[in-house]
Amino acid sequence: MLCQGLRLFIMFKRVLFSLLGFLLAGVVAPRAQTLWEVALSPLPAGASPAMSSPDRYAGPVEALFREFEAKAGRRLTPGEKAKVGLKIYAESGPGLATPKPLVRAVIEALMRRGYTRENIFLVGLNQLRLRLTGYLPNDPRLAPPFAGHPFFVLESGRFYDPVWFYDSPLPSRFDPILSGRQDMAPDFDLDRPGVTTPKGDRDADRKSFLATPLFLEADFWINLPVYTDHEALGVNGALVNATLWNASNTSRFFRSTRSAPAAVAEMAAIPELRQTWAFTLATLEQWQFVGGPGYNALYTRGDPRLWLGTDPVQMDSLMLTRINQARRETGFEPISPEIRTLEFAETLGVGSRLGAEPVAVKPVGVP
Repeated sequence: MLCQGLRLFIMFKRVLFSLLGFLLAGVVAPRAQTLWEVALSPLPAGASPAMSSPDRYAGPVEALFREFEAKAGRRLTPGEKAKVGLKIYAESGPGLATPKPLVRAVIEALMRRGYTRENIFLVGLNQLRLRLTGYLPNDPRLAPPFAGHPFFVLESGRFYDPVWFYDSPLPSRFDPILSGRQDMAPDFDLDRPGVTTPKGDRDADRKSFLATPLFLEADFWINLPVYTDHEALGVNGALVNATLWNASNTSRFFRSTRSAPAAVAEMAAIPELRQTWAFTLATLEQWQFVGGPGYNALYTRGDPRLWLGTDPVQMDSLMLTRINQARRETGFEPISPEIRTLEFAETLGVGSRLGAEPVAVKPVGVP
């Protein structure tokens, strides 16, 4: 990872060159359509998305898949690897996770296009939260909820490749009081004062290993986030679920409103990750505007809509507007503009903050 000053200089140059290109061209080409939505049937009173039926999502998911295939010119059918990955979100704990019925509807839509059950795999980060949210059984003797599908739990450490990592000088055991000792004594271990740490261990602390099954073993993968606010990142949604919740040793970034946005943008810009990232599919039925990412039902809102988008910056930007509106209406300050996650990601070419509202699509019948 580049130093902060050099990174900002590179970002400035890229923005300048982009503006010069527009001026020389004389006109700005219209942006391609990148975001669609389907209205969902309202949930019964007192019900949550996790309690609904996959049938409720089947028509909307199929409609969005067809719209994506038509507008993007890409069929969601088996390719050379004949596998597809689903990156789910469970980090807010029970009450605010990717709805399992939505995941089942996505699986059924992929199977209608030729993928077999055993070649559709799920990716989650933390085993405990996956159990608490019902993605894994609490009792190992019970059948898993998604039996027949491979399930990759990233924090097990078994699904990273030593060749693929994001490098950052921010230590994994960051302590604002003791961190200065690293500069004064390079062999000092923050966790064991007086004991030297091999250079290899210190180098490993700099690395966040990427979830390689998504971009090395699959034709493509689908991002399935849930939206919350985040103290260090502003919006916890499409970009964060694909990056910091999708790699090892990333909790070190969550304490800094400068390091975390830069890490999200730089990881999202990794070419191999982007090439296989087909789109983001997110439900707006329940999202949180204060106190995230930990779930707090007092600060949640919802709209029965399902979004499918190919531009995660656009999606997160639209949700930032909604989150800030909810915060103002309930007497909270908007998210600080000093948190520049979306700006950094836009500068690195991940997407655009100026995208329009989603285009409405009607649900279709499912055979």
